[in-house]
Amino acid sequence: MTTDAPFLAISDANRRHLLEELRRGPKTVSELAAGLPVSRPAVSQHLKVLLDAGLVSARAEGTRRVYAVSISGFRKLNIWLDQFWDA
Repeated sequence: MTTDAPFLAISDANRRHLLEELRRGPKTVSELAAGLPVSRPAVSQHLKVLLDAGLVSARAEGTRRVYAVSISGFRKLNIWLDQFWDA
């Protein structure tokens, strides 16, 4: 994960909304799309950006993919941010 990827990923309001929804628990694309004024394919594209940034994970459940917040991805981001509080 590059340092820029998570920041670029969370710069979009729709992706921040997805992260807030996933913070409440794992969800499918359909469940996530229900709360946004964008299509399921658009939600999938946003999730790919979050996946590539290491901020979410996905697991197969039958024919569906279930997305969740990646604790390790946020831990790496938090470690990077924490260095500024110790300066």
